[in-house]
Amino acid sequence: MSERLKFKLQAEAPGSSARAATFKTLHGEIQTPLFMPVGTKATVKGLRVEELAAAGSQILLANTYHLLLRPGPDVFKTFGGIHKFANWSGSVLTDSGGFQIFSLPNARKMGEDGASFRSYIDGSVIHLSPETSIATQVAIGSDIMMVLDQCIPSTSDHDTAKEAMELTHRWAQRSLIARGESPQALFGIVQGALHKDLRAESAKVLSDMYFDGYAIGGLAVGETKDEREEYTEFSAARLPRHKPRYLMGVGTPIDLLEAVHRGVDMFDCIIPTALSQQGVAYTSMGRLRLRRGIYKFAEDALDPSCKCYTCVNYSKAYLHHLHKSEETLGWQLTSIHNLNFYHQLMNSMRQNILAGNFLGFYLKQKDLLAQQDEVRPPAVVAVAKPKKSHDHLGAFGIHKSGDGFFSIKHLSSGEVMHPHSDPNLEARRLYIDQASLSERLVSQTNKELVIWDVGLGAAYNAMAAVRFYEDFCSLAEAGTAIPRLRIISFENDLNGLKLAVKNVGRFQHLRHPAPQFLLQDGRWKSKLLPLTWELREADFLTSMHNVRKPNFLFYDPYSYKTNPELWTMEAFRAIHEICKDVDAELYSYTASTRIRAAMLGAGFFVAKGAGSGGKTETTIALTHLARRRHAQLNSNIIFLCKNWLERWEKSDAKHPLTLQPLDQKQFETAIRMHDQFIFT
Repeated sequence: MSERLKFKLQAEAPGSSARAATFKTLHGEIQTPLFMPVGTKATVKGLRVEELAAAGSQILLANTYHLLLRPGPDVFKTFGGIHKFANWSGSVLTDSGGFQIFSLPNARKMGEDGASFRSYIDGSVIHLSPETSIATQVAIGSDIMMVLDQCIPSTSDHDTAKEAMELTHRWAQRSLIARGESPQALFGIVQGALHKDLRAESAKVLSDMYFDGYAIGGLAVGETKDEREEYTEFSAARLPRHKPRYLMGVGTPIDLLEAVHRGVDMFDCIIPTALSQQGVAYTSMGRLRLRRGIYKFAEDALDPSCKCYTCVNYSKAYLHHLHKSEETLGWQLTSIHNLNFYHQLMNSMRQNILAGNFLGFYLKQKDLLAQQDEVRPPAVVAVAKPKKSHDHLGAFGIHKSGDGFFSIKHLSSGEVMHPHSDPNLEARRLYIDQASLSERLVSQTNKELVIWDVGLGAAYNAMAAVRFYEDFCSLAEAGTAIPRLRIISFENDLNGLKLAVKNVGRFQHLRHPAPQFLLQDGRWKSKLLPLTWELREADFLTSMHNVRKPNFLFYDPYSYKTNPELWTMEAFRAIHEICKDVDAELYSYTASTRIRAAMLGAGFFVAKGAGSGGKTETTIALTHLARRRHAQLNSNIIFLCKNWLERWEKSDAKHPLTLQPLDQKQFETAIRMHDQFIFT
């Protein structure tokens, strides 16, 4: 237990690393998880301390670098610290100034003793060392101080990151000594860029020192969102369980949710107030851009579920007017709301952790929050570079339908996957809904269900299964056994998926960590649920023999014109041979008489599937065990009957591809004598 902070861990969420705790500063008890508004210069821009307190702020963040330059340590000594100076009765955390030094690469000199730079106030040379940083923070009188660290881009090479990390460790030890007997708490900062061996070493070295809490630094400075989440989780797991963990400079609402899930307790970021100046508001209905003309006559409140001062007293139309008129009141009122939203989000996470419901809360919230976090605060203005075209890759290009949705096109054949309907809706209708996946999951709680995804393409079908399974598990009652699900995707050319990932703005179903991991590692395993997604980058007919037998086959390769070998009776016979002793169902978009006949000839029972994309029917093929289950359940599945057989007899496409003329009579007899028609 920390002597200064008296940190008390109250609850840890089942199925997650999220945790709720309390600790005590010199100015009161703090409840975690918490978000700290950024008051860089002893003020959160445009807001009074009364408004910050009313919003639920527990700790404000101030910056040592800026306060050292103005008003200076002597002013704080005169007033007895920042609390009296700013009339703030809550707690204060001071950053050390390390990030600001990092932000001035051409205007400072770094050395073992610290950093020298010129003041932007009067041009004088200032030297910031671990000792002067701590002395300034002691004068400021913050409740929590940060050690001086050397911050570098997260994408730095190993040698550069190691050198900066080791300097940070030496500065951390000097900061501890400089703190002396001050009652103020002091946090160490884990560094190491995107190198796990360095992150692990940094966490170990700092944990062996006596700090009151630990920060995860060096993220949100160049890495991707997935990398940030990965290294946040990696670092947090290696920090002491009985002390607070602080992720510095992060983030958006979805960033907070993801980091709490990974074991972080504390956050700061300028986003809720910086974006309010652009007219961006975070609400329970998503992120709103108040400058848009659709709000000109909107009489309703910014967020009907919010009781903040802004939402109780003003309409969206008035806020729209203020932002369009560049009136400062607009971003002040929006800042009030945004901070209320952030603090309410943190409180909701806390309450769900304490109640043991965080995992369900996380799964329900992540999509909504992620979809809205598209706008970032301005950092460094840069000249835009011409964007490289990502409209084609290898044999594939992007196709936009007349209805505005995007698909992958096979360039040489001109064939488009999902050409006539929204691919997301088609994936749900043809594969998830027809499979009655929720019923199968409920009835198979002690087994693993396996999906073969044949023809990965842009991963519409696989991601529909991933999303459905996550939603299914989030709605499961506490204590309910969660069935296992394994998805195995077969694809011999990944350029279609790679192209879609490069254009994730057009293919929004890919806004999930799973596709990236699948492309990188050939496998993705959910950290929350018993869900695995595997990739077989090879010919399907040869690689299908070495994997788990399927319960469902989402059969979605390009048509027989482009992939003829996958639509022959020999192909379906090979599939049936693997699945014949399994309760398995194959779903396909085709309604071809020739293909249905091939499936029957291979040994499957064949039924009519749901219509989609202008087709009135698609096709379902079932093994004997699957057919028997449907009979026992008296399901509504419609098997091909003698009426279809009569039409087949008259068809000029009655024989499967590659069937030799000498075998046609024998094949026709086999179809007529198929059990499916004998008993109907």
